[in-house]
Amino acid sequence: MTVKDPLADEVLSSEVKYKGSFLQVIRDEVRTPDGVISCREYLRHPGAAAIIPMFDDGRVILEKQYRHPLRKTFLEIPAGKLDPRESPLNCAKRELIEETGYEASEWKLLGRFNNAIGYSDEEITVFLARDLKKVGQHLDPGEVLELVEMPWTELVSKSLNGEIRDVKTIVAAMWLAHEMAD
Repeated sequence: MTVKDPLADEVLSSEVKYKGSFLQVIRDEVRTPDGVISCREYLRHPGAAAIIPMFDDGRVILEKQYRHPLRKTFLEIPAGKLDPRESPLNCAKRELIEETGYEASEWKLLGRFNNAIGYSDEEITVFLARDLKKVGQHLDPGEVLELVEMPWTELVSKSLNGEIRDVKTIVAAMWLAHEMAD
């Protein structure tokens, strides 16, 4: 038996206001638990997988990539959106090869999170990839990035001191620090 969430909105109507190549903007008319009629606008996202690729010596691979919405280059872990019916692990394996040119024989799920719960349904699944083997990079057309290697401890430090601002990378770094402490 499903228990109704007493804090949940009741959806009265739902409309796709914009449908892009992978994002949709949804507008729902809702009744809140206290009876108020309101609207909720949010992004529907297919989900994503993110990877911390780690060499045996503790170095990790990051990317410098320009992000158009903020008009600047960010340091972040490799990641990509899920294709239709693709599992997060298969997406992670595909993106690791495409973006870094490495494949991994050891995969560990670090966790899942929702990065913008107020306006998006995106869920990101984070993996630690080890036992890396160079196989050749296969970037998508228009995908331009620079690979950066650093000790995993530097990734954690840069996440804590604000040098890294990408939320998936910060969350992943904290989970990696916990993993390495075990």
